[in-house]
Amino acid sequence: MSLFEPVPDLKTGAPVPAPLADRMRPRNLDEYVGQQHLLAPGKPLRVQIERDDAASMIFWGPPGVGKTTLARIIANVTRASFIQFSAVLSGIKEIKQVMSDAQKAAKYGSRTILFIDEIHRFNKAQQVAFLPYVEQGTIWLVAATTENPSFEIISALLSRCRVCTLHALTEDEVLVLLTRALTDTERGLGSTRIAASEETLGLLASYSSGDARSALNALEVAAKLAQARGAKTIDKEIATEALQQRVLLYDKQGEEHYNLISALHKSIRNSDADASLYWLGRMLQAGEDPLYIARRLVRMSIEDIGLAAPEALNITLAARDAADFLGSPEGDLALAEAAVYLALAPKSNALYTAYADVLSDIETTRAEPVPLHLRNAPTGLMKSMGYGKGYQYAHDEEDRIADMECLPLSLAGRRWYHPTTEGREKLLAQRMEEIRTIRAGKRKTSKRD
Repeated sequence: MSLFEPVPDLKTGAPVPAPLADRMRPRNLDEYVGQQHLLAPGKPLRVQIERDDAASMIFWGPPGVGKTTLARIIANVTRASFIQFSAVLSGIKEIKQVMSDAQKAAKYGSRTILFIDEIHRFNKAQQVAFLPYVEQGTIWLVAATTENPSFEIISALLSRCRVCTLHALTEDEVLVLLTRALTDTERGLGSTRIAASEETLGLLASYSSGDARSALNALEVAAKLAQARGAKTIDKEIATEALQQRVLLYDKQGEEHYNLISALHKSIRNSDADASLYWLGRMLQAGEDPLYIARRLVRMSIEDIGLAAPEALNITLAARDAADFLGSPEGDLALAEAAVYLALAPKSNALYTAYADVLSDIETTRAEPVPLHLRNAPTGLMKSMGYGKGYQYAHDEEDRIADMECLPLSLAGRRWYHPTTEGREKLLAQRMEEIRTIRAGKRKTSKRD
């Protein structure tokens, strides 16, 4: 049985009607909506499909943008044997058998296109099984994935496939699909004579987040609700009830997780409070663990603000405790408060940079012994060896500053921390200059003496 065939009803044996999203799949490139950067007339992928010029390729994009539909269109126009598998439902053993059969068929001039849905579900060891067959041209691999192929597909296989990036559909493109589904009497809802205003369809489109499948599913639910109530029109109230909640693309282990936290971090770093609130809200609404966000906010307070506003660390730690104590949704406000504070706080990565430079010097310079004058001398032997000799107790010195080198001789005078003029660091910079001036004065006095 093909993955694309209807499943029979277990009681009656009659085919169960496919969901609206499946029935309305475009059957050819003229019906296909979106991805014009790949499929507009004259574009290489369209020409390749129309000429039946098969080649191994990977369709990468978010859910509901047409990856499987493109595979079906290839199946409709190709003269090759077209076999479909889902990495969720099929094991590599079954696919190896298909590839072995394809190898035998190739000897008689027959071509085989193998479509793998959600190929990222195969681990890297399993993906190796495709390599010899793709390399020899025994099969043309067409794969679909929602995950970044750079991370999820082994490099050897990736180098043998063309990666086609599919984008989320625009609201206008989703609106075209919804209008078509509502009026199509053969495959859509046209026979129900249910109507909907452009405004209502626009609402469904806007809540789909570029996912055509989600939008069509919502339209089908709305139509059933309208029929159950004897209504001939899907109004905004019915549409809202069908939607329940906006679809937010998110995978806590996937690329979108890192995209969103990156957007939050960079918005805060750029002092954009509104953008920071938006990306924070997106993550929380999509189900991200609030404590993960709290940990990242704590990191931002150290990395991007540092001593320009040292209270930022306390504020983010307090927000973490509040989020943990209150839970969602009340605790989310504590994270929002911290995010806005961080965005508006003066920025400095001087401490972050200084510590990185210190680690670099530790790695690349000799591990000097601690100077004798900085060592404690709890025993007579240690004192006789010069431990503590020449140490100057700062509290006994004028201005509480001694003219004493605290670094190893080879690093004497080295400066790593260069405070900015932002926020509290401006005062710290002034204080560091004052300390240098005091030490320089004492050094001159000591030389005269």
